[in-house]
Amino acid sequence: MKKIVVGMSGGIDSSMAAFLLKKQGWQVLGVSLNIPRFEGKNDFKTAEKVCKLLKIPHCIIDIRQEFEKKVVDYFVAEFKNCRTPNPCMVCNHQLKFYELLKFAKKKNIKYVATGHYARIKKVKNNKSQKLKEIQLVKARDKNKDQTYNLAFLDQQQLRHIVFPLAEYTKKQIKKLALKHGFDFLLEQKESQDFCYCPNKNLTHLLSKKIGRKSGEIVDGKGNVLGKHEGLHFYTIGQRKNIRLNQGPYFVAGFNKKKNRLIVTKNEKDLLKSKAILSPFNLINAKTLKKKQMVLAKIRYRQKENRATLLPITGNKLELVFEKPQKAITPGQFAVFYQGQVCLGGGKINDIP
Repeated sequence: MKKIVVGMSGGIDSSMAAFLLKKQGWQVLGVSLNIPRFEGKNDFKTAEKVCKLLKIPHCIIDIRQEFEKKVVDYFVAEFKNCRTPNPCMVCNHQLKFYELLKFAKKKNIKYVATGHYARIKKVKNNKSQKLKEIQLVKARDKNKDQTYNLAFLDQQQLRHIVFPLAEYTKKQIKKLALKHGFDFLLEQKESQDFCYCPNKNLTHLLSKKIGRKSGEIVDGKGNVLGKHEGLHFYTIGQRKNIRLNQGPYFVAGFNKKKNRLIVTKNEKDLLKSKAILSPFNLINAKTLKKKQMVLAKIRYRQKENRATLLPITGNKLELVFEKPQKAITPGQFAVFYQGQVCLGGGKINDIP
């Protein structure tokens, strides 16, 4: 019987991932990662309850210190530098899968699984039939596909990862939970926020970690329109909390030297076609030797758009969209595809 470590948050997706794997004959070990919370603490009662019902062991790994260093410090530093972070992208690659795989290796367990909606495809060499590469492929449920946030995983990690929900829709997973006595999981609200700090507490977090530094709000011509309490409270394209009369206004940029927030009434000012990506990850290649046509998106919920990916000096890529995109934001991540296959992603470092 093959052994597998399952990352368990206590949510319906990771719980049903453990259920499906046990049903398939795997020997499952449930593992919850204890991370810090900005205000509050973790409750592992649901994960423990699921493991008890499944008659599988449950372990808790304390990664609070590592999470503070690798995710929280990064998160705060990006806002401080007028950039918009993506903590899930960083956490998945540098922490979550790293820690689960490290734990599994210590236990002499070859595989780990999570409740992500994504597929893994093993491609073999036509002649030798040996494993050539592993592809990260979109999930069956296109509305729940999570390949965007997994785009920085590498070949070595993907070799040891299983995604049990790959061929399921969210609706089917809910029905499965109801049918097999896990109806209590349906009562939980799904959070789309940063797990460390819900969006409603973000202003409080940034005030505590960075403070407040008032400055001028100006238009593109430098005309002063009002005051802001700190550039780190804003992101490109933001409309809320600008608090100017005769709006709406949108955040168009920052003048860090003069501590000025630049706004516009014209949404067309937010349209850009190019982005410089660094660092970047190519799942099925070490380098990009020539330009490549791709489908790309600059945020999780966005649809992919046609673009060209080009290698440039300094270990950077240039992403050029056929049609201008709204609010390409430094600090965020662009992820690129060919058909259903996720090719990788890159951090938006600059906008030419």
